[in-house]
Amino acid sequence: MRAKDAVGRYGEDVAAAYVRDAGWVVLDRNWRGERGELDLVALDGTELVAVEVKTRRTATFGSPAEAVTPRKLARVRRLTAQWLAAHEVHPASVRIDVVAVLVTGRGAAQVDHLVGVV
Repeated sequence: MRAKDAVGRYGEDVAAAYVRDAGWVVLDRNWRGERGELDLVALDGTELVAVEVKTRRTATFGSPAEAVTPRKLARVRRLTAQWLAAHEVHPASVRIDVVAVLVTGRGAAQVDHLVGVV
């Protein structure tokens, strides 16, 4: 596994633990759709949340959340619709969140959770 892939996987593990600790139920991880992948799909109460996880080792080029572009969010919206069509889940509502993870190598990873980014 490449170092970049390992950092991404670690960030997804941190994000999954973060939402579980918040009381969410993780329904899916790394779900592959026709044109991409959803990092996390979870239930926050009765609301379905598609979570885009961005992980970085440094903030030199901005925060991890800044890497989530409008184009990426459009892809996440399309994939969320595909996920809903493929599963027997009928949430009260749906939203997209971003969990940005900064892994500096010193201490615990820093987590920034952006709710309802679309």
